[in-house]
Amino acid sequence: MSRDSGGNVSQTSAPVAVGPESIRNVLVVGAAGAGKTTLVERLLVTAGVLNRAGSVEDGTTVCDFEEVEHRQRRSVALALAPLVHDGVKINLLDAPGYVDFVGEVRAGLRAADCALFVVAANEGVDEPTLTLWRECADVGMPRVVVVSKLDHARADVDAVVAQARGAFGERVLPVYLHDGGQLVGLITGDHGHEAQRAALIEGIIEESEDETLMDRYVSGEPIDTDLLLRDLELAVARASMHPVVPVDATSGVGARELLDLVVSSFPSPLEHQLPLVYTPAGGPGPAIACDPSGALVAEVVKTTTDPYLGRVSLVRVFSGTVLPDATVHVSGHRSVWAGASDPTSSHPDHDEDERIGSLSVPLGKAQRAVPSVTAGDICAVGRLSRAETGDTLASVETPVVLEPWRMPDPQLPVAIKVLTKSDEDKLGSGLQRLAAEDPTLRIEHNDETHQIVLWTMGEAHADVLLDRLATRYGVGVEEVELRVPLRETFVRPASGLGRHVKQSGGHGQYAVCSIDVEPLPEGSGFEFVDKVVGGSVPRQFIPSVEKGIRSQMTRGVESGYPTVDLRVTLTDGKAHSVDSSDMAFQTAGGLALRDAATRGGTCFLEPVDEIAVLVADALVGTVMGDLSARRGKVLGSETTDEAGMVVVRAHVPQLELRKYAAELRSLSHGSATFTRAFAHYDRVPDQVSAKLGSGAD
Repeated sequence: MSRDSGGNVSQTSAPVAVGPESIRNVLVVGAAGAGKTTLVERLLVTAGVLNRAGSVEDGTTVCDFEEVEHRQRRSVALALAPLVHDGVKINLLDAPGYVDFVGEVRAGLRAADCALFVVAANEGVDEPTLTLWRECADVGMPRVVVVSKLDHARADVDAVVAQARGAFGERVLPVYLHDGGQLVGLITGDHGHEAQRAALIEGIIEESEDETLMDRYVSGEPIDTDLLLRDLELAVARASMHPVVPVDATSGVGARELLDLVVSSFPSPLEHQLPLVYTPAGGPGPAIACDPSGALVAEVVKTTTDPYLGRVSLVRVFSGTVLPDATVHVSGHRSVWAGASDPTSSHPDHDEDERIGSLSVPLGKAQRAVPSVTAGDICAVGRLSRAETGDTLASVETPVVLEPWRMPDPQLPVAIKVLTKSDEDKLGSGLQRLAAEDPTLRIEHNDETHQIVLWTMGEAHADVLLDRLATRYGVGVEEVELRVPLRETFVRPASGLGRHVKQSGGHGQYAVCSIDVEPLPEGSGFEFVDKVVGGSVPRQFIPSVEKGIRSQMTRGVESGYPTVDLRVTLTDGKAHSVDSSDMAFQTAGGLALRDAATRGGTCFLEPVDEIAVLVADALVGTVMGDLSARRGKVLGSETTDEAGMVVVRAHVPQLELRKYAAELRSLSHGSATFTRAFAHYDRVPDQVSAKLGSGAD
């Protein structure tokens, strides 16, 4: 299906595969600006899906993605582009390269069985590229390295290949060379590049399961080309070798060779390990296989909302066959068995049946209808109103849930407020839809600061979310200063008098109480001690005094922040036989605490987080210096299993961490990440306290 300017849907054909053995699910990954989307378009042109103008036959532009992508001039979402080459269906999944959208990359890694790792010939391997390589390596994803932008004035293919081998390992080996504007194959033919050919053949033989092959090669015996190609395929499928192919997306040089390599050397869904399966209750699930006749097991890897089609779910089918209008069982991806039963989660558990709508194959914004989708394939499913990204779709008879893929923790908080009353009415629904689409978003309704906080992956991610709220869901919001939930406590012991006396005719109000206040160590809470003698405060009103003090502590005594860690001793008071009441003594208790605060003085307490920064060894000193400048206390550092990476641990005030996710990224050129967890409250230094306003920071 494709839409004309009026939103009407027209039908176009879609590639259909015979079975899982004829499918390749390929993630196209690389740093921002590496040329991934341009490469995808060239491969579609080479396969005949697009014409030379970059459009399908009916004129639909295939890479006409979200409007926000046009405005920001970068890909922000996973996009599917299928083609057929030599009878094999290749599902190209174009992933964003910007680090804020690593969640989309991980979704793509879940949906794909192999990856094209794109490195620009004019840029080489930078820190974001290394980070993405680690993402692929962590899940054992087979990779072919594509060197792009060959026509750039600063392109240097040989230098980039050498840099990639140094960064990614010695098993990054060219199978084609770019020579004189043409590609030269190193396995076949007489090409005059014997040194490079020898390196490739030796690399293939070292990965061969035939232990005699190396001896035969060293002794000068010719090695059959078909045998080399077979061993290359096995090495690529095991992710132990990463062939390099230069591709000029402008001229098309290398595109057909790359497609040939994808068909011959990348694993099919039959060869890729399936996710672990559990029952919705958390027990071991039944064994599944990539079998079109098996029980249905599929997973929502991406969710979008279309203005004409409603919610559309991009689904990878692992087992069975999906049919239009079928009823499936939806299991929540944050199931209790996964340890994610937090009721504040924006992705609640669910376990229910739902009827799906149409099936289609997306290509940019075009949706092309298909009659069924079998195991190993990827499709778009319409009308799944409750299924969210990460949810499992299974047969009603045998409901299961797949183990969720690991999602990064959002670390950049963005506080928002609506622009109008109309926006306020639509905000809840808009945020709920955003959360269903994007599992890297966490929504917090902070009861202390009375703010709505979006926990995001970075500034670009936050911009996209706010843009979607406005353009897709019609909710106008603006970013406001993030408040940190401060506390206050007493600096020194003090006494206070609370007097609430009103006589205005009729029944009056009368209550007087005297208290002593002592500050307690951090985390001690509140203690109330009754030392009244002689009945100066009647017994029935002593709980009223405590209630009034507690209420005043919640509201704060000077700044509007909650007051904590106090021992309050009620020492004396006065009452009236007629005019004293519960409310009068509550009021007097609060007044007494405020009076004591003016005498003893108060100070701010700020929340302190323990953070763990994963950073390259060369940047440890820079990161530690930055943490110290943020009033942080460095606790130490430790090496990791990952070569060249160090974890730096520190206690840092939350006031200094509000923009740390973005600032650390800038400091480390995108290579460092961090986690955080609340540690304790600590006294705010006087010079910082002077900058904090009443009730807000």
